Amino acid sequence: MEGGLKILERIKGELGVPVLTDVHETHHAEAAGRVVDVLQVPAFLARQTDLLLACGRTGKVINVKKGQFMAPTEMGLAVEKVKSTGNANVMLTERGTFFGYGRLVNDFTGLEVMKRFGQPVVFDVTHSTQQPAGLGTSSGGNPEFSPLLARAAVATGVVDGLFLECHPDPRNAKSDAATMLHLDEVEPLLAACVRIKTALNDEGAKTRR
Repeated sequence: MEGGLKILERIKGELGVPVLTDVHETHHAEAAGRVVDVLQVPAFLARQTDLLLACGRTGKVINVKKGQFMAPTEMGLAVEKVKSTGNANVMLTERGTFFGYGRLVNDFTGLEVMKRFGQPVVFDVTHSTQQPAGLGTSSGGNPEFSPLLARAAVATGVVDGLFLECHPDPRNAKSDAATMLHLDEVEPLLAACVRIKTALNDEGAKTRR
């Protein structure tokens, strides 16, 4: 962990960008919070009360990923737990819901449900295409659907951000290789999403007039 945090600290300093990392154990939160800007609670740990509290106490922005086994309404409890520490800086991320074996689906109405908790909502583009254990000993995926899902999520007018993983050589990525977008695909995808967001904003402005 110490070595990893040094790498993140260097990235933050050299590139001048905020950095985010997952936190899996309560005793990791304080140390990670001294370096990163956002602590992320992984989907499988979204109901882990002690972890949510430990992250909240750092005062950092906390991004809680909705568990694949959870209903959107349940994420209100995660928000309450983090806020109970006096930290209101909470984001909620949708990353798909289990549907039978080896498949995730996205219910875009869940984005609106989570938005009603009054916190920013993020859509996890690449993990939503994951096929849990789809390769037998590791997860598979359908990254070709990522652009479709990203555009659809932005078109809801609800999401405040997109989460996605990319790599210059996805097949050789050390993690989530089956769902990674190629680095070259990211800029045109984000540009398309910005155009959708701009169109929604323009339409909203016309309606308000």
